[in-house]
Amino acid sequence: MGVVLVCALLSLLSLSHACPKECSCNSNTKVVDCRGRGLYDIPRRLHPDTQELYLQDNRIRGLGSMAFREIPLVRILDLSNNSITSVSPTALLGLRTLQRLSLAYNSLREIDKRLLGPIRSLSHLDLSHNSLWGLPGAMGDSLRNLSHLGLAHNRLTRLDRSLLEALTHLNSLTLRDNPWRCDCQLIGLKLWLETYLFKGGVVDEVLCSQPEEMRDRDLQKIPYQLFHACMATSYHYLFANIHHLESERLLRGHTHGNHAHPSSHALHVPMAIGEGLGGGGGGGGGSMPECETKQKQRPVNLRHAIATVIITGVVCGIVCLMMLAAAVYGCAYAAIMAKYQRELKKNEELAAARGADHATADEKEPLENAIA
Repeated sequence: MGVVLVCALLSLLSLSHACPKECSCNSNTKVVDCRGRGLYDIPRRLHPDTQELYLQDNRIRGLGSMAFREIPLVRILDLSNNSITSVSPTALLGLRTLQRLSLAYNSLREIDKRLLGPIRSLSHLDLSHNSLWGLPGAMGDSLRNLSHLGLAHNRLTRLDRSLLEALTHLNSLTLRDNPWRCDCQLIGLKLWLETYLFKGGVVDEVLCSQPEEMRDRDLQKIPYQLFHACMATSYHYLFANIHHLESERLLRGHTHGNHAHPSSHALHVPMAIGEGLGGGGGGGGGSMPECETKQKQRPVNLRHAIATVIITGVVCGIVCLMMLAAAVYGCAYAAIMAKYQRELKKNEELAAARGADHATADEKEPLENAIA
């Protein structure tokens, strides 16, 4: 009787985690394939050991809270080519081992900053072919281990630079076919892209849509001189350069502090800061990276020169204004003093003339008295 009860319990457990009828499952590879089955919702009764779940080419419209709580060990989750318009901030809660997530070819307009909060292992994120207007800068903390980010074919006009700077392990980035507005707000992205490319990163292109005079021009190829007009109305350009140079200085200090591991920095860090390998790369095989660095040194020197010219111009302008004010003050003071001296001399002459008249009158009065 006991054996029969145990068998019944085991059969119930196996049924409770059986493969959903809409999907095909492989118990050896722990892969569940539900592609192109016309699904409107996430299938239930998924086995908790599932590591890969493919749900692309369905009709799923939204992801509710803890939508994947049955498969906490999933590593690959593909939801591309559905009709997803909304995703709950807690939809991925519990997926601490998730490495690859695709939400491409959907209708997402925004991503909540809390969506990827509990996930620290994500290395591949594809959000291309949606209607995203932007990404929250606070999301950067959840993407520090990301190696690929797909943002092509959205409605992005700019990107938060704090988000990009958090992507320290990013190797590839897709940004094409977005309506980028190449104004003063985008100078930070331009500077970040230069550093990213110096470090060996791969990016497709950033073609401007606005303003009209920059339409279809590649942001990376637009000269910095065209951004000088930004200084007339804002200081974004200057602050972006100063922040960029400060980041390079910190990166340089980090490089010099890790000479014990030249192999991990020799190719990437010098390319980012536009300098030679210094003492840390003097070993064998250091000549080739040094040559590559010298070829890419000019843009960094150009940024230094632009920042120096701007700062020097501001300082010289202030000094000239101070000198002009001092000259005006000196001339006004001299004119007032000259007028005062003239008035003083005139008063003294009048006083002397009056004194002489009084003396003559005093001398005549006794004489007249004596004659009388």
